[in-house]
Amino acid sequence: MEKMLDLIIIGSGPIGLACGVEASRKSLNYKILEKGCLVNSIYRYPVNMTFFSTSDKIEIGDVPFVSHGTKPTRSEALEYYRRVKNHWGLDVHTYEPVQGMKKLVPKGYEVQTSKATYAAKAVIIATGFFDYPNLLGVPGEDLPKVKHFYDEPHPYLERKVVVVGAANSAVDVALETYRKGAEVTLVVRKPEISPKVKYWVRPDIVNRIKEGSIKAYFNSNLTTIREHEVDIETPDGQVTVANDFVLAMTGYHPNYKWLQQMGIQITDDDDRMPLRNPDTFETQLPNVYLAGTVCGGMKTSKWYIENSIAHAKIILEQVG
Repeated sequence: MEKMLDLIIIGSGPIGLACGVEASRKSLNYKILEKGCLVNSIYRYPVNMTFFSTSDKIEIGDVPFVSHGTKPTRSEALEYYRRVKNHWGLDVHTYEPVQGMKKLVPKGYEVQTSKATYAAKAVIIATGFFDYPNLLGVPGEDLPKVKHFYDEPHPYLERKVVVVGAANSAVDVALETYRKGAEVTLVVRKPEISPKVKYWVRPDIVNRIKEGSIKAYFNSNLTTIREHEVDIETPDGQVTVANDFVLAMTGYHPNYKWLQQMGIQITDDDDRMPLRNPDTFETQLPNVYLAGTVCGGMKTSKWYIENSIAHAKIILEQVG
């Protein structure tokens, strides 16, 4: 085991990097541990994705984020966060997943990864929620044609695609695949497209449905997936639709099993919030903090990059 660090940050997303910047400002001895690549969640975003926030709202560490348009793209964000990492010389260990954590006596924590064991006085968990999809729980969901992460529209040219969901991700996928030549059917549990869909996108999907370019079943659920067709339970009864791919854009959740393994308590209601002090972000474990979107539990729209960057300064005021 190496000497005692001041801080370990778990997760190298934008908020984990922001915590690293604040730790650097305070000259703390820290490491950022990441199970995948740098800003792994953003890397897994759709290739053509455009952010909801403007670039200036997601800047960190006083590093300017200049994008070609008003709202940055995924590729611009990847480039930007690489620059932040290099500008601040952040000590990021990619492809080093954390496997365990235990309290040390008299103080601090031992953090075990796939490659090493570290000791630190404090730990910040900034692991987000994007890696674990909310499953449909229907027969056939394990077929190769079912995707819970969308990449790009090209593979779906002239294919019959069912998109499940009514929020931003589902709407973006439905529109993009339709415009690249897919025959799209949208399955929505609720009676309408979510009012929270990006204001400049919502009229587009509503009009495509109205004109019949995209078929939509509202108040409906996908109930069975087979190799070449799916069953949809609608208000008018069951409908069977020919199908080549199912793109289930049903949202994501934190890795609860891992959080509980780390010793973090989770509320037992539908929101399944990881417990923390709302003012300090400290968990029930002394000097273990939650930062960023992981704080929202199942309420994944509560926290996002723009409004959780501030978590870094709040936490580091206590750690430093």
